[in-house]
Amino acid sequence: MLGEAAMPRTRLVKLPGRGTTRVWECAGPPGAGTLVLIHGVAGTAELNWGKVFTPLGRHFRVVAADLRGHGDGIPLRSRFRLEDCADDVAALAAALDIRRFTAVGYSMGGMVAQLMYRRHASLVSGLVLCSTARNVCGSPAEQMTALALPAMAAALQWNPMLHLLGADFFGMALLGRVDDPATARWARAQLSRTTLATTISAMRAVCGFTSDSWISQVDVPAAVVITARDRVVPPGRQLELARAIPGASAHYLDADHGACINAPRLFARALLEACWSAEPAHASALRTPA
Repeated sequence: MLGEAAMPRTRLVKLPGRGTTRVWECAGPPGAGTLVLIHGVAGTAELNWGKVFTPLGRHFRVVAADLRGHGDGIPLRSRFRLEDCADDVAALAAALDIRRFTAVGYSMGGMVAQLMYRRHASLVSGLVLCSTARNVCGSPAEQMTALALPAMAAALQWNPMLHLLGADFFGMALLGRVDDPATARWARAQLSRTTLATTISAMRAVCGFTSDSWISQVDVPAAVVITARDRVVPPGRQLELARAIPGASAHYLDADHGACINAPRLFARALLEACWSAEPAHASALRTPA
């Protein structure tokens, strides 16, 4: 039944030589293309994508995993590297026998998705990049990080007990205002499953990322979902990313950086539209003259 195929299921998956991570899956319709969803900093796959699993699963096979150091992801044993996350996604595809997929990334996950194309191009059939950019140089996120991270890193060094703190305060600041109290409690609980130390390390990795010199080489269908009221990644930077990728489509969403939580219906609509435009068969049809 299609209804069952669209319902998310979760399990732990072992990635040989790397570790074990929690994976969410929707089987999707027979023969459907595959989306691999990559979440943002401090969050989990369930937090970032839980409200859109079913809408996407009606049309695609959907796979989403907790990134290393986040939620039930592979334990972080050294500094956080976006490249390691990209390699983990490639290992997950091998473990699930997924040969080609559209990489869908949100915020930090959008940077990991870009690295998927850079490091594992043979796996990537399309890109959907949400609320993200080629870099965060000069953005509010970088300014906040530049001011806060040195002091927080020093505090962690002097007080090891702080390593046990969750990322809920930091993560809620990234998501923005959540009006529904039950949703806010759920989001805070999800964020608290990632440590503050991991979040600081991940934010440093985000601030060091740039795809400026190579993103124009992308030659697969691509779409960028632009959160038009974003206070973390300025909409102009998101648009610059779309314009830097040959043939990429831009899909505007009237929401802030936490659209996945605060505006799930609007987000699902824009995301589904973007995924369709980046799906190889559909993108090919759009480019073929009538």
